[in-house]
Amino acid sequence: MANNAFKDAILNKRMLICIFTGFSSGLPLFVLYQLVPGWLKDEGVSLAEIGLFSLIGIPYVWKFIWSPVIDRYSLGRIGRRRSWMLFTQCALLLSIGLFGFINPVMNIWSVAYLATAVAFFSASQDIVLDAYRRELLPDNELGLGNSIHVQAYRFSGLVPGSLGLILADHMSWQSVFMIVAAFMLLGVFLTLCIKEVKTEHNAPKSLKEAVILPFKDFIQSNGLKSACYTLLFLVLYKLGDNMATALQTPFFMEMGFSKTEIGVIAKTSSMVAMTVGIVIGGLVMIKLSINRALWLFGFVQIASILGFAALAEIGHNNYALAFTMAFEYLGVGLGTAAFTAFIARTTNPAFAATQIALFTALAVLPRTFANATTGFIVEQIGWTQFYFLCTALAIPGMIMLLKVAPWNENTQSKVTG
Repeated sequence: MANNAFKDAILNKRMLICIFTGFSSGLPLFVLYQLVPGWLKDEGVSLAEIGLFSLIGIPYVWKFIWSPVIDRYSLGRIGRRRSWMLFTQCALLLSIGLFGFINPVMNIWSVAYLATAVAFFSASQDIVLDAYRRELLPDNELGLGNSIHVQAYRFSGLVPGSLGLILADHMSWQSVFMIVAAFMLLGVFLTLCIKEVKTEHNAPKSLKEAVILPFKDFIQSNGLKSACYTLLFLVLYKLGDNMATALQTPFFMEMGFSKTEIGVIAKTSSMVAMTVGIVIGGLVMIKLSINRALWLFGFVQIASILGFAALAEIGHNNYALAFTMAFEYLGVGLGTAAFTAFIARTTNPAFAATQIALFTALAVLPRTFANATTGFIVEQIGWTQFYFLCTALAIPGMIMLLKVAPWNENTQSKVTG
């Protein structure tokens, strides 16, 4: 029955849309967290300075501030959601391509300003894509749809993290950034092909209503104590693996791997891991509850961090690199899929844009501020001890599951029926 449900659910237009939303959403983030650090490292920028570039993710933390504007207003006749999609995707296409025209050693602040702009447009795109997906998916498809979205999100990392690095060994960085930016055209293509979702929930009547009602609804629906537990969980669950992957590309380069080796091995191992992840994630989301998926995938996510510690001890070994990257894509991907489904389930479709923006902003809070210290931490304690620290920081989020997603609780967390 589960296999039939999986087959019926995945073979529909909504799941295809989730693939495109995931790819378009993930690409600019991986440009900032994989390609830009690799570029800066290659150009001779210090590891500490590269770590500080995590602060460019501040727009991801504060995006709930301007999400009511996106929820309230439309930019054109093609619809409230689609107009904002088209605007942010065109802005990303332009701004990502501009990186290649800057000398990072001579103009590091120009890189920082442009990276902040990319983060702002990327965060804004996430607001509208998350809201559109919440309106698009019926409740019984939230788990699978978000699992597919996340795997496509992870897949997009192959463009800057694999293709981009391979190309950088054979052509100028200016050409690399222009080619990577062109992949945002897939997002533009999606926006032009889909239709605005017809929903019973109308746009807020005023900006004041768009600001107040989402927060009021969240507190009233959950109670203050439960709401606080949920918000704390959102901060802690992804803390460890976010820090572990913050300096992923510079770490691989310090282990002696060439940009081509990283790119080719990333492409092969992650493709296998993501294929397995879609099947496992989809089946678990359908057969089990989102609660249980958070537990199972959370442990896999923690274990994947230790793969980096093992690679730090092994050093330059292509097989070890392939295993580390495959396990990271599988573990972190599965954990993110369950986490994203939990966020979608927690929101009220009537206030999807602002509530999801708030919840996802809290989720990236540690990635933005804690990751800024990663370069300094590594320089003080070394790579192996750093990854052990990341493993320890992942444990509090698992403990919070006892409060927000108990294993045996029978609630609406069931993805089917």
